[in-house]
Amino acid sequence: MSDSPAATPSKPRVLVADDEQVIANTLAIILNQAGFEARAVYSGEKAIDALDDFQPDMLITDVIMTGMTGIEAAIAIRAKLPNCKILLFSGQAATADLLEKARQDGHEFEILAKPVHPTDLLAKLRG
Repeated sequence: MSDSPAATPSKPRVLVADDEQVIANTLAIILNQAGFEARAVYSGEKAIDALDDFQPDMLITDVIMTGMTGIEAAIAIRAKLPNCKILLFSGQAATADLLEKARQDGHEFEILAKPVHPTDLLAKLRG
């Protein structure tokens, strides 16, 4: 039996961005254990920087982060990777205003409320 990359179907790649490192790391661990290739970053800027060597099929990002918001990062990533599925999550009420502004600018994003249960997250990613 060969372990060559050609023989193995590639795993869906997921980039997780959250300025709460424990959350980002935990989600990446859960996703890796569930058969994804997941990487955690801790800001919107780092999510965009990660595109240099990691082309995600999906982005999961917190909305409210210091510096660049998750919505701003999602818009920038979608511009570079139009087929990247984007899932936002947030535990803050200010999210609604940011989402509405993004909608007015022509961007539609799906959002989950924090805390995100792993089963719900996996269902969204696989669905």
